[in-house]
Amino acid sequence: MSSIKSESTGQSKKRPLRSYIWDTWDKSPEERRFLNKLDACLLSYAALSYFSKYLDQQNITNAYVSGMQEDLKLHGNQLNYITTAWTCGYVIGQIPSNLLLTRIRPSLWIPAMEIIWSVLTMVLATSKSFTSLVVIRFFVGLAESSFYPAIQYVIGSWYKGDELGKRACIFHTTSAIGPMFSGFLQTGAYNGLNGRLGLAGWQWLFIIDGIITIPIGLLGFLIMPDLPYNTKPSALYTEDQLAMARKRMEEAGRRPPTKYTKKKIIGFFKTWHIWTLVPLYILFNNGGNPSTSMIFWLKSFNTPGHTVYTVGQINLYPLGINAVQVVTTLIWAWWSDAVRARWPPMIVAGLWQMVNCIVLASSPLYTHITRRWVFYYFTLCQGGLSGLILAWANELTGYDNEKRSFVVACCNTFAYVFQAWLPIVLFPQVEQPRVQKGTIATVFINFGMVCFALLTMILQKRDERRNRKYLDDDEAPVNVLPLELEASDDASKTSKLND
Repeated sequence: MSSIKSESTGQSKKRPLRSYIWDTWDKSPEERRFLNKLDACLLSYAALSYFSKYLDQQNITNAYVSGMQEDLKLHGNQLNYITTAWTCGYVIGQIPSNLLLTRIRPSLWIPAMEIIWSVLTMVLATSKSFTSLVVIRFFVGLAESSFYPAIQYVIGSWYKGDELGKRACIFHTTSAIGPMFSGFLQTGAYNGLNGRLGLAGWQWLFIIDGIITIPIGLLGFLIMPDLPYNTKPSALYTEDQLAMARKRMEEAGRRPPTKYTKKKIIGFFKTWHIWTLVPLYILFNNGGNPSTSMIFWLKSFNTPGHTVYTVGQINLYPLGINAVQVVTTLIWAWWSDAVRARWPPMIVAGLWQMVNCIVLASSPLYTHITRRWVFYYFTLCQGGLSGLILAWANELTGYDNEKRSFVVACCNTFAYVFQAWLPIVLFPQVEQPRVQKGTIATVFINFGMVCFALLTMILQKRDERRNRKYLDDDEAPVNVLPLELEASDDASKTSKLND
């Protein structure tokens, strides 16, 4: 047996060692069966869909370096503008979509949007100009905006604190696997399908990506659950299991949806959560941009009449970046759930990324090839923190369902507001692969992420101390907000505090 201290209650709780490997192994048989079924449905669909989303999101860069640039006569920073068009659509749709999820069924909304973005991805193969690429990518981003914050909100509606980090990060690893697969797929499309039926290899990439995604969207209509409070008994979930799910969330201090009121909406902005979690996520989301440079660095070795790296090699060699991201994401997830704290991996990953950027900025492009190659592979060591930050947001705001949905959506939305223009300023295509100013700026971006992680931790612990004090007295001042609690009687008291 091992002892661990709950961040919410401050009390030590005995846990068997096997629970650190997988959290369901120390639960009752009934709860274990329910969680296994939930994992098989929700987590599997989330992982497959996120894989397809990143496949569709990443393919534009693979297509660009695999003939699209030459065929459509693209030049200058036009790839950046195409990416920005997607980002604009992605930003516009997220908050409205997430707020809608508190009122409509996620099992219908999310799969429907997935089918729409997969069809639009295939339409990209018909593009004949820069303008058509920009327009279609905007609507691809708008459809995809319904997915990531929505899935994080839904996952946060079913899992407790010692389960949430692993699930959020397991499905997030597919954001690294998607680009890896896209690289292999582009290589196969270029080598095997280039010129087939009059279509270039990059056009086949868009078509194949869409064909892969549509069946996943259809699967979502069958296995995607709604929320514990509006999922109906079915062949997948019995009434007893749904009652257990609702009780689990009550014990975790996560409330069901309530009415939107003016007072409630204003209250979203009156606590510190949105003012620390959103900047934290913005800084995280823009802290891995040096990873985009490796593909341009490899291409820069080629000169007219002299090829050092083939198109296939240019697409495949950078995939080591994503492999490192998968490994580090899982390490951060298990570590975070084991210690019941979200902030330690953020500190370590942020400091590691600062070192990576310092080395890349200070190393010549072509004289220390091996060193640069290795540190390029490390440039997404912090890329797996997304799940932990949003898990933290789910936990810290669980006492208010609508606020939780809003804060999770705001994190991702405003992160991409900055991503719409910051890479163009710091990592312009015409300065690739050197991008000295961008790499140096990323050092300070990751330093800012570390600072906001520490600030969030300090405020969390301050509120925990206040909660413990007033839970003991069974009364609380108005400005004390509850955090996720492990015991049902504590959650009951917490509800009383917030009434």
